[in-house]
Amino acid sequence: MLFDEFSNIVQAEFPDLTAEQLDRFRAMEALYLDWNSRINVISRKDMDGFYEHHVLHSLAIASYWLREGIIPFATAAAPAPSALPSAAPFASPALAPAEAPSAPRLSVLDVGTGGGFPGIPLAVLFPQMDFTLCDSVGKKTIVAAAVAEALGLDNVTVVNARAESLPTVYDLVVSRAVTTLDNFYPWVRDRFRYSIFYLKGGDVNAEIAQLMGRNRLKKGSVRTWRVDTWLPGEYFQEKFVIQIEKDYLCSPIVE
Repeated sequence: MLFDEFSNIVQAEFPDLTAEQLDRFRAMEALYLDWNSRINVISRKDMDGFYEHHVLHSLAIASYWLREGIIPFATAAAPAPSALPSAAPFASPALAPAEAPSAPRLSVLDVGTGGGFPGIPLAVLFPQMDFTLCDSVGKKTIVAAAVAEALGLDNVTVVNARAESLPTVYDLVVSRAVTTLDNFYPWVRDRFRYSIFYLKGGDVNAEIAQLMGRNRLKKGSVRTWRVDTWLPGEYFQEKFVIQIEKDYLCSPIVE
């Protein structure tokens, strides 16, 4: 897939994209080609499918957010998301405009980011959110940090660490198929306030059942969304965004 085809697909889904955001997406391929020649973080034969297999796949999380009304799409020129509630359920007293506090920025942890997926494409799309990209393999975080810096992403922090060792609690967790769901969940169960969004392929039903049984998750706390709802084609068949909610979450994160 060439950039022009990628651009058409993304602009159709996110029509408020700015020229700066498109320029950043355009610059990604050359940056990863250069870094991948030095530190192999993407299969070299898979670089031909860079925009389809890596960038679009990452942005499937954003498409799910948008389509399900979880987080509305907003560009750098748009106001930040409205204030998150301080406790569940999602309700807070109405404030007059003069009394309303400044909106906090949503924080997102990308676990097992590798060279920066899905975190870097999401950070380009959501400049009003703060992303921490975490990986336990140092050479991968070197690439992710260098790409983020070259793209001018001041909403990205890269850390070389295991997720369970991090001291911070984030609003959201994202990840792309780093392990099975029941292995992954214990790493982050104390690292998020609202939801996990996990990219996973194949027959996920057995994994979800095992996840819920081993971790005693309540019925309805795990949802799946087919990526080919947005992206038709063989590559995206049987690929899912899996949302794992905190037990109390029952409303959109941002309204």
